[in-house]
Amino acid sequence: MKKWLFILLAFTACKKENTGTNTTSKYISTVFEYKPAPGQFVNTSIGDSAAAQKLVGSTENVLTLGAFGGYVVFGFDHGVSKFGIYSNTIESLSEPGIVMVSQDVNGNGLPDDAWYTIAGDQYTNAVKNYKITYYNPGGYADVKWKDNQGDSGTVSINVYHTQVYYPSFISARDSMSFTGMKLPATLKDSAGLYINTGFAYGYADNWTSDYGTSGYNSFDIADAVDDNGNKVTLSSVSFVKVYTGQNSKGNATIGEISTEIRGAIDLKM
Repeated sequence: MKKWLFILLAFTACKKENTGTNTTSKYISTVFEYKPAPGQFVNTSIGDSAAAQKLVGSTENVLTLGAFGGYVVFGFDHGVSKFGIYSNTIESLSEPGIVMVSQDVNGNGLPDDAWYTIAGDQYTNAVKNYKITYYNPGGYADVKWKDNQGDSGTVSINVYHTQVYYPSFISARDSMSFTGMKLPATLKDSAGLYINTGFAYGYADNWTSDYGTSGYNSFDIADAVDDNGNKVTLSSVSFVKVYTGQNSKGNATIGEISTEIRGAIDLKM
């Protein structure tokens, strides 16, 4: 009896493996929302709604998030606990993005439950509850902004990208606001060479030895914290949000600091 049971179980397992019905993907399965802040690549082939959808099932297509606060929300078709985010960072020019995660607590398949921040090495140094508002200039012109710290400035146009920098495909036509953590600025002029050094860990589009080896930044949900900075225990998450974490004007050569990503992968598959 046990022999026949073993044969039946083995046959069933082989049958399931060969049917191709297991559709679980290690890559992004859905992009739920894309809302970039103004930037030099917004309204281009790597900064529109179509570009956002190209993150699904791939790690080869670049998506810009624009200046501080601009974000994308995506999901996996299963729970993940460790994942990697691909980008286009290089050793001298990181554009760190803050990563948040969420569980599907209510089971509706939508990212509408509580969000938690992956606490990178700059968590204690970041400005919490930072809010910035960008104002639509109505054309190819500097985009003015004001924040809740009493500061103001612009996302400045440059001669290399001459399209409108304020996203033309969002509903907020006059102004748009973002709230999050603002990371310390790191842009430096080193003998005429502008560099933006990466942080030690915990951010997307951030040059580290980890990224140099694997081509992605890795994240563990064990590093997640709530809005008060308290560690939380999560068995797995279904949704990820990435947003540009620095408010840096950059300069006429490199433009503003804006996080870019190329996809994500479940590191346990």
